[in-house]
Amino acid sequence: MVTVEAAETGETRRMARRPKGIRPTRGYRIFQAVNAVILTGVVIVTLYPFVNIVARSLSDEAYIIAGRVNLVPRGFNLTTYKLVMSDALFWTNYRNTVVYTVVATVISIVLTTCYAYVLSKPRLKGRGALVGIAVFTMFFSGGLIPNYVLITSLGMKNTIWAVVVPNAINVFNLLVMKAFFESLPEELEEAAAVDGLNTYGTLLRIVLPLSKAIIATMVLFYAVSFWNSWFTAFLYLDQQEMFPVTVYLRNLIAGATGAQSAGGVAEADAVQAAATLQAVTIVLTTLPILAVYPFIQRYFVSGVMLGAVKG
Repeated sequence: MVTVEAAETGETRRMARRPKGIRPTRGYRIFQAVNAVILTGVVIVTLYPFVNIVARSLSDEAYIIAGRVNLVPRGFNLTTYKLVMSDALFWTNYRNTVVYTVVATVISIVLTTCYAYVLSKPRLKGRGALVGIAVFTMFFSGGLIPNYVLITSLGMKNTIWAVVVPNAINVFNLLVMKAFFESLPEELEEAAAVDGLNTYGTLLRIVLPLSKAIIATMVLFYAVSFWNSWFTAFLYLDQQEMFPVTVYLRNLIAGATGAQSAGGVAEADAVQAAATLQAVTIVLTTLPILAVYPFIQRYFVSGVMLGAVKG
C-alpha cells in the first residue's frame, strides 16, 4: 500500500513539473536558441562602444594613440578628469545644464500634453488644420538666420528662454501622445462629465493618472534631447557663465585640438590629447542620463507601445 501511494505521489509530482499547454516543438526550441544568440550579439555590439569609451577615458594618451585600448584601461590615468572637474566654470555650466533640462522638460511636457489632448478630440473644430500645422513644421522651418533674428528681436538672447522655448514641442512626441489619448475609452470622460467635472478636471483627475507610462516616456525623450543639446546655446548665448556643460566641453575639445595642431605644447599638456578629452567628455555628459534611466525604464517600452497603437 505504501509503495502504491509513493508511486502515485511521484507520478503526481512529475505531472506537476510538466509545463501546462502544448509542449514546445523542436523548431520552436531552435528559434529560441537562435534568438538568444542574436540578442546576445546585439547586447555586445551595444555595450562595446560605451565600455571602450570608459576605458579610453581612464587610459594614458600614448596607449590611445597607439590603438591599444579596448575594454580594459591601459596606463590608468585620471589626469584629464581632474583637470576638467577642478575648473569652477565646469560646475557652473553643469548646474546650468541641470536647470535648462529641468525647466525645458517641464515646459515641453505641459505644452505637448495639452496640445495632444486637444488634438485627440474628434469633435474639435479645426482639428485637421491644427494637426496639419504641427506636421508642417516637421518638414519645413524658417531657417537659421530668421530664427536667430526672431530670438534676438524678442529679447531672449543670453537668457534661459532662448534655450528652452524654441524646441518646446517635438512633433513626433506630440503625435505619439495624441495616439495614446485617442486610445483611452471615451466612457471614462463621459462618466467624469456626468459627475460634474469640466475639461480641466477630466484631464487632471482622470486622463493624466492613466497616462503615467506615456508621460514618463516623453520625459525621458525630452530630457535626453535637452541634456545633449549644445547648438542652440552655442548660437544664442555669449556669456560663458550661461553655457551648458555640453558647450563647455565642446570648447575644451576645440581648444585642445587647436593647441595641438598649432604646436602649443603647454596647453596640449594641460588638457592632454583630444582623444582622451573626447572620451572623458562623453562619459561626463552621458553618466547622469544613465543614472536616471533605470528608474523610468519600466515605463519606457509600455509608453511607446501604448502611444503607437490605438485600441
